[in-house]
Amino acid sequence: MDINFDKEFGRDIIGVDEAGRGPLAGPVVAAAVYIKKISESFLELNDSKKLTDKKRRKLYNELINSNDIVYGVGIVEANVIDDINILNATFLAMRKALENINLNLDDYLLLVDGNHKIREYNYEQIPVIKGDSKSMSIAAASVIAKVTRDIIMERLEEDTPGYNFDKHKGYGTKLHYQKIDELGISVNHRRTFLKKVLK
Repeated sequence: MDINFDKEFGRDIIGVDEAGRGPLAGPVVAAAVYIKKISESFLELNDSKKLTDKKRRKLYNELINSNDIVYGVGIVEANVIDDINILNATFLAMRKALENINLNLDDYLLLVDGNHKIREYNYEQIPVIKGDSKSMSIAAASVIAKVTRDIIMERLEEDTPGYNFDKHKGYGTKLHYQKIDELGISVNHRRTFLKKVLK
């Protein structure tokens, strides 16, 4: 992680990333993060997929309890994903995260992980491919989005027990498909992702 990557833009940066585009169940979650000051613990940030669950949760707790960042989270549920498709749902989650960050967005440059700009977002933004391994702001958003979603999936297992959402987090694992065969499709599933199962 290059701690100078964000500084090179010469602007205050908000990093945005999402978690949960691929799973068969659960929401897509986005986070937006502005780092006011780089704490020593932030130096461990990286693409959340490259971190262990234990390290992600440690960083998550440090981030959300830190006075050195401002962040917002956006959540779009499975039924909405079915209605508007996953790409539009991802952009919606990102816009919600930015609404929840409570900053004057005119004053910031947005760095978005990936190769898409956020649709229907009227402020300055730059997509950054593999941004979660380049930008500390995007990496922080990556961790917050991922752990927030994991916690939601663990709660969904309590609400609709038996699917093992706490283990596979909604992804299309062998175990998950076995549970769908046994129990059918729940209200937490993305029906548009399960067309083969529904036939």
